Amino acid sequence: MSVFDVSADRSELVVRSPTTPTTYVRFSDWARLDEHEITLAVEVEADGLRARLDSVHVSVWDRAGDLTEFLDDLATDFRGWEGERTWVTHHLVLTATFRTGGHVQLSWGLRFGLFAEDAWECSVATTLEAGEQMSQLAADMRSFLHQG
Repeated sequence: MSVFDVSADRSELVVRSPTTPTTYVRFSDWARLDEHEITLAVEVEADGLRARLDSVHVSVWDRAGDLTEFLDDLATDFRGWEGERTWVTHHLVLTATFRTGGHVQLSWGLRFGLFAEDAWECSVATTLEAGEQMSQLAADMRSFLHQG
């Protein structure tokens, strides 16, 4: 089992922690809505928690910019940074924190119905090496998100 599992047809990307392979984030069901927006499913699992959103929209207008650029910046700064860095869409929040030993903790948060009675939020964390593993994640995410 590898840290990143990319299906041969790029229809799925799974991100795991090397130390806790049962914790993962799965991206699948990619579809282009128009020239500026895509939709995809995001599923997280860890320690008995499992959550899935079938329709996460990612557009060029997202406040934090392109997710692949965010991951590229994290990989470029493999020597570390202070505090947290965050990338946000309406349903997905990715927070990165540099940890000792040259590792990056990525907290993948899903949220649904922020102001509804049935609203919920959850997050799982994966920890990757700041250099090569972050670079590989950025490349795999670019391949997944920019297909088609």
